[in-house]
Amino acid sequence: MTTSLHIVCPHCDAVNRVPDERLGEGPTCGKCQLGLFTGQPVDLSNARFQKHIERSDIPVLVDFWAPWCGPCRTMAPFYAQAAQRLEPRVRVVKVDTEANQDLGARYAIRSIPTLALFRGGREVARQPGAMDAGNILAWVQQQLNR
Repeated sequence: MTTSLHIVCPHCDAVNRVPDERLGEGPTCGKCQLGLFTGQPVDLSNARFQKHIERSDIPVLVDFWAPWCGPCRTMAPFYAQAAQRLEPRVRVVKVDTEANQDLGARYAIRSIPTLALFRGGREVARQPGAMDAGNILAWVQQQLNR
């Protein structure tokens, strides 16, 4: 029996059902026809954030950051490298806490950058501080194996 997963489109936010075994085959959105996985972090605003964490059946890794933050800018290319390796099994997103202050407040983000991993709409792990791609990948894998 084939298991289908709900995947939120990074372009139009439509919820798509994708058979689990087809995740790695470059699935496209049924609404906008663009790829469901880009290999790049998806920038999310307040309006889009909840849909992505609540409706995605795959884990969602969030980088809470700000443009004025030096460590955030240093970590950004490593985070993008990690996105290439984590997708399609993990959705990788970014939230600018300067532009989306209520999200930072809602999730009690006290330092940036902070990574948070969500499953089924709930935060399951958090890691503050800048990391390189290898450490991001190792941390995510450790959390997924729990």
